[in-house]
Amino acid sequence: MPGRLPLLLVLLSGLYFLVLGAAALIAPAHASRFLLGFATSARAHFLELVLRGLVGGAFVLQAPAMRYSSIVYGFGWVLVATTAALLLLPWRWHRDFAQRAVPRATRFLIPIGLCSLIMGGVVWHAALAP
Repeated sequence: MPGRLPLLLVLLSGLYFLVLGAAALIAPAHASRFLLGFATSARAHFLELVLRGLVGGAFVLQAPAMRYSSIVYGFGWVLVATTAALLLLPWRWHRDFAQRAVPRATRFLIPIGLCSLIMGGVVWHAALAP
């Protein structure tokens, strides 16, 4: 990922967390529908994996220029490793897991929203703080 692309992907992932957090708090029905859409088809599954892999790689590459670089570096590798693991499994297993886990998780949209807002803010701070 040449140039500023890793920084852009890191900032976009932070924005994703901020929007998800706001949606979970302001429009929980929309946030629930969005979260329930993960792994509903092979296309959605592989799109998620491509995005996770790119964002994970961006965190790994951008980490040396960010605050909390060792944490950011580790987070990036967790994304890359879990993406690789999901690539090895049939996408239907991912779908089945999501169908069981996401409805349970959406019962906790307020804490999810607050954590997402915090995560988005921390990502932006880590990426942009001098």
